[in-house]
Amino acid sequence: MVSRSEENNRVLVTGATGFIGGSLSDALTDSGYTVKRTARKARPEVMAVPLNTEDWSAALDGVNTVIHCAALAHVPVSSDDSFIAKVRELNVLAPQRLAKQAKEKGVKRFIFLSSVKALGESTIPGSSYKNTSEYSPEDLYGESKRDAELALKKELSGSATELVIIRPPLVYGPGVKGNFKALMGLAKKNVPLPFGAVRNKRSLVSLENLVSLIITCVKHSQPLNETFLVSDDHDVSTKELFETLTRAYGKKPKLWPCPVGLMRFGATILGKKAIADRLFGNLQLDITHTKKTLNWEPPVSFQQAIQACVNHELHSSNKPDNQ
Repeated sequence: MVSRSEENNRVLVTGATGFIGGSLSDALTDSGYTVKRTARKARPEVMAVPLNTEDWSAALDGVNTVIHCAALAHVPVSSDDSFIAKVRELNVLAPQRLAKQAKEKGVKRFIFLSSVKALGESTIPGSSYKNTSEYSPEDLYGESKRDAELALKKELSGSATELVIIRPPLVYGPGVKGNFKALMGLAKKNVPLPFGAVRNKRSLVSLENLVSLIITCVKHSQPLNETFLVSDDHDVSTKELFETLTRAYGKKPKLWPCPVGLMRFGATILGKKAIADRLFGNLQLDITHTKKTLNWEPPVSFQQAIQACVNHELHSSNKPDNQ
């Protein structure tokens, strides 16, 4: 596959100071692209463009490809009407507005970072989400990603601007926050955990693999109006995840078996059903279409990515300012 010509190497990345957008922007720059970076607040080399702006013209000037990473990601389970309106404004109307102006500016390709949550929260054992799976989101964030995908398809349909949708599962990597960082903390302490009998399967994607897939979509020389799922192509159980994390810290895992049904029941009683679903349920992605269409393979293995994640955390925690 021949890469797109150098005259088409000007890229806009929104959310360029975020976990994904920051690494993506740096990787694109290292690959020789001229990158315009936008975020809510200005920083060196980053333009301040709030998501709810009405005018993207300065950011879009001279750009051939748009990669829209920015979104309101931290959406609580229960939200009032005003917050629901805010989610819709930032996660649905904002990308649609950007796509409309990108189309008018003659942008060649619009890459939208969606989420597998647009399809749902789980898969039944032995099955996987595919790029053609039906929408079935179960929370406000997933609904907003579904609605954004539909709005973008409508906005760009029949235009010269190609739409590429990428749906990742949970993304982890150096500097990861949230639930994955909490799991790392448990592994680092090597706390005995009752996950020895857990045999679920979940797809994850390392930050490096996701960035690789996005850049492959930027470089792709043929017309590309596609939806892609992405993962490490190595589905893991909660047991395997904790074992791999613990060993990455140089320790021997302390996992003992406990009936999964009993743990689910206890979690439900304590009001933690959603956490139990993530720990014990399945969420698998079939990335066959992605690999075949783009001639792409994840460049980093699950074990390598976990070790890099742990090494970064250990290095950061050993810095004098963090002691």
